[in-house]
Amino acid sequence: MAKARDHGPSIKRDKRYGELRDKGMSKEKAARIANAKANANMHPFRKGGKASPYEEWTKDDLYTRAREIGIEGRSAMTKAALIEALRDH
Repeated sequence: MAKARDHGPSIKRDKRYGELRDKGMSKEKAARIANAKANANMHPFRKGGKASPYEEWTKDDLYTRAREIGIEGRSAMTKAALIEALRDH
């Protein structure tokens, strides 16, 4: 197998970076993924933010989030309706 091309000191896993670029990823995205996979403490394949489930949010917080993303009719919605609208958005 051929040696991976040296993409410079900022790329930690040249072979992986090259594979990602060959698949059409941008230089920036390929570098982020290749470098994250090189760090044992980072897990780029795992999903997840740290936000609590909507059921734990207050109605005011749900309303604010609905306003931020432009959900119409939010002022007349119940907490359950806000949760449903946010999940559907």
